[in-house]
Amino acid sequence: MGASVEVREDGFVLDRRGRKTGVILSLRRYARLLEDLHDLAVVAERRAEKVVALVEMERRLKRDGRL
Repeated sequence: MGASVEVREDGFVLDRRGRKTGVILSLRRYARLLEDLHDLAVVAERRAEKVVALVEMERRLKRDGRL
C-alpha cells in the first residue's frame, strides 16, 4: 500500500485526508532557519551573563588585537 500525498503550491505536504504532514523548503531557507535557531540558542545560553559596556568591549578587543 503506497502513501498518497499532495504537495501544495505553498509548500505544505498533505496526506490523503488533507491534513498537513510536512513542508517543502529550499535548502537556502532551511539553512537560514537553522542559523536563526542556533542564534536563539546562543542568546538563551548567555542570558545570565553580565552585560559588558561597549567601551569595555572595544578595549578588550584592541588589547587582544582583534580590533
